[in-house]
Amino acid sequence: MKRPRLLMADDHTIVLEGLRKLLEADFDVVGMAEDGRALLAAAARLAPDVVLLDIAMPLLNGLETARHVKKLLPKAKVVFLTMHADPEYVREAFRAGASAYLLKRSAATELVTGIHEVLRGRTYISPNVAKGLSVGAVRTSDQIQRATAALTDRQREVLQLVAEGYPSKEIAAILHISMKTVEFHKSTLRAKLRLHGTAELTKYAIKHKIVRT
Repeated sequence: MKRPRLLMADDHTIVLEGLRKLLEADFDVVGMAEDGRALLAAAARLAPDVVLLDIAMPLLNGLETARHVKKLLPKAKVVFLTMHADPEYVREAFRAGASAYLLKRSAATELVTGIHEVLRGRTYISPNVAKGLSVGAVRTSDQIQRATAALTDRQREVLQLVAEGYPSKEIAAILHISMKTVEFHKSTLRAKLRLHGTAELTKYAIKHKIVRT
């Protein structure tokens, strides 16, 4: 019987190695990546059945990566394995196309169970996370939600890279666009979000979980 193909991403090599040893008995681990953009490149090349990723990753965070994965491979299942139990993260993960959301403090057997569940067409949420969802209030105001939702995929990508400290020239190289286009997106971001300068954009990206801290 053909084993499900699994692609993993986490920005800590030791975590990836541990996950590989844990999961290779049940799944065909076809690749590992340490940032969102590397994962997307690998996904396009390897066409996995399941993508396992963290929320906090450099260059492209897990939420944006998940959105791109679902556009690239609509049938692939996206599983988040993260330390973030905040209900706001969970909701956004499922909006991005996730089928499962597990915490890194979960038991190893729970992760295997969660992946098998999504391969059966079901969803899976760690019990502690599900409990938080039932009682947790949304902490982001409607106005902020609307402003963030109004950003395009490219604008969110530029915002993350600005917040991570990349200059326009490097952002242009990473995204394969011109510096003029980068500056246009930065200007549009400032106008949409009513912010001034890199410092305010960075603060916004951190506050609203577009970039890891």
